Amino acid sequence: MSVEKVKAYFKQFGIAERVLELSQSSATVEEAAHALHTDSCRIAKTLSFDVDGRTVLVVASGDVRIDNSKYKAEFGKKAAMILPAELAMRVGHEAGGVCPFALPENVEVYLDVSLKRFETVFPACGSSNSTIELTISELELYAKPRKWIDIGKLT
Repeated sequence: MSVEKVKAYFKQFGIAERVLELSQSSATVEEAAHALHTDSCRIAKTLSFDVDGRTVLVVASGDVRIDNSKYKAEFGKKAAMILPAELAMRVGHEAGGVCPFALPENVEVYLDVSLKRFETVFPACGSSNSTIELTISELELYAKPRKWIDIGKLT
C-alpha cells in the first residue's frame, strides 16, 4: 500500500508515527478539511501534471486554483493533468492519496507560495484516508521541491 511506502519514507526522519490514518475519506480537499476539523485552505493538495512527458507535482493550498497564465509562464505550456488511471504508474500513489513523498526519482515536485500563509498544513500520505500535519519548513524538507512557484489564484 502507498501509505506504507510513505510511512517507510518518514521513518528515516523519525516521524512515521505522525502519519494519521483516518476513519473517513480525506480524498478531496473538502473531505480532508471535514475529517480534520480544519479550514480547506490548510489542506495541501497535490496536483499532478504532464509537462512534455515529465511528471510534475504541484502542492498548493486547498483554496487555490491553478491560474492558467501563471502556469504557462512557469512551465511553457498549457496545464495538462495526469489521468487518474496513470497516477499509480507515474507517481506511485492513486487519486485521493497523491502526495509529494516516497516518489519515483523522475517526479518533479514544486511548492506553490499559497502554502506560505500557514504555520502548518495537511498533505495526503499515499492513501485516500491518510495525512500528516507539517510545518511549512518540514513540508519543504520532506517534499524536496525543485523550487517554490506562484501559479495559483484564490477561489
